Amino acid sequence: MTMIAARRYSHGNPHDEPLVLDGKPVPELPAHSFDWIGLCEPSTDEMELVRQQYGLHPLAAEDALNPRQLPKIEVYGRTLFVVARTADLRLGEDIAYGQTAFFVGPGYLISVRFGSPRAHTSLRQALETKTDRLAEGPDYVLHAVLDFIVDGYLPLLDSLDNVAQEMEEAAIDVFPEQSVIRRIFRLRRQLRRFERVIGPMEEMVERLVIADLPCIDPGARIWFRDVLDHVRRAMARMRSLKETLAAIVETASLLEQHRQGEMARSLAAWAAILAVPTAIAGIYGMNFDYLPELHWRYGYFAVWGAIITICCGLWLRFRSIGWL
Repeated sequence: MTMIAARRYSHGNPHDEPLVLDGKPVPELPAHSFDWIGLCEPSTDEMELVRQQYGLHPLAAEDALNPRQLPKIEVYGRTLFVVARTADLRLGEDIAYGQTAFFVGPGYLISVRFGSPRAHTSLRQALETKTDRLAEGPDYVLHAVLDFIVDGYLPLLDSLDNVAQEMEEAAIDVFPEQSVIRRIFRLRRQLRRFERVIGPMEEMVERLVIADLPCIDPGARIWFRDVLDHVRRAMARMRSLKETLAAIVETASLLEQHRQGEMARSLAAWAAILAVPTAIAGIYGMNFDYLPELHWRYGYFAVWGAIITICCGLWLRFRSIGWL
């Protein structure tokens, strides 16, 4: 059995005897007691064993074994089936997704985790020190695990935010190279997938806040409201990152156009200046017998004076209008 932990709690205190999963139906526990079972990538036979012991619906058990579900809430009689998606940054800038499914019923909470390396062991240990909160039952544990999952989005977004800021600052100095542009579009594709996979978490948690659902006490809704706020902040940061990445290419393109415009103006100004001696030399280089000042004693110096004067005048003019 790929079981991380299985314990029974009464008034928030864990029982000393181990909780055995043998497929035998569990009688309904008193209101102050519940079982918390954590499974990690169980097989079909193992999931069937848990399903029989706690009377889970076969369709819900089948969905829990499918790691490609989108976040959702479904009600099966007195059991609430919740699917949440996890996300973390793996090698490079690729986002890896996982899934955690929950069965919340009268007297039990069962989590089935796929793909996420973040185990709930530390969270369980922290909650066991808060017996007054743990005594509130499975709905409070569901809130705590969902909050734990949503908090896992923040390091991912922080890393991508740092990458986006570095590329944004670099784009101000020089137009991004082709490899950098490909990297930007890969990140935008990753964020679009993040929105598609994680986005339904907002709607799912909102249902926990406003809907009348089995095994969710109305007094626990304030806890889910806090999770909803965290989800909305994460999605807002994700959308801001998408806009930043889109703006990097646009801003870099505008800056590059401005730099090219300045270069074109500078080249045009120098071409105009160099056109003066070229034109004068071209005129006096024509093979005609009769040209003005052709045999004048000071003609050479006069031509050089005219060239220098006109070129300096053009240079000062272009300099004053910012072309040079």
